[in-house]
Amino acid sequence: MPRPDIQTSRRRALVQAAIAEIGKRGTLDVTVGGIARRAGVSSALAHHYFGSKDHILTAAMRHILQGLRAEHLRRLRGVTGPRERLRATIAANFGGQSFRREVIAAWLAFYVSAQHDREARRLLRVYQRRLRSALLSDLRPLAGDDAPQLADTVAALIDGFYIREASRTGAADPAGLAARIDATLDTLLEARA
Repeated sequence: MPRPDIQTSRRRALVQAAIAEIGKRGTLDVTVGGIARRAGVSSALAHHYFGSKDHILTAAMRHILQGLRAEHLRRLRGVTGPRERLRATIAANFGGQSFRREVIAAWLAFYVSAQHDREARRLLRVYQRRLRSALLSDLRPLAGDDAPQLADTVAALIDGFYIREASRTGAADPAGLAARIDATLDTLLEARA
């Protein structure tokens, strides 16, 4: 039996390969064999570690979500005030490793997978609740009773920009997208006042 550090290394390689393979194809039309080849392991080993393509995809999304969380915490360091915290939360979704072409493709694949895979659906709900909670926490002092509606709007804008980016060609402008969501939020907060 391989040592735990080898198992961890192989699992990590398979997760990275899944993200890269989905990014290359831009679809869920990937195979465990293709992922395994990209990771430099056998299909049998990939099945041994994960059991199915859906489980590999879920592990890949768990990895992406951990990176997103780390980026969010990094951007919140030293930030005070609800509006600045909202800017940091929005920017985290478009920063670091979160807004690369292959990660965007993995997000789309993940949303599709969540329609039929219970673990993917659970993980998606966890992500959605965390984002909504972070947004609500900082919107309440600014928007009172309108905070839930505004949080849902900001979350929808984030998701929408990911979906649009998946079908776009050319270089992405993540900072510009985050700025557009910030500007929209400013407009909505001003209209409320």
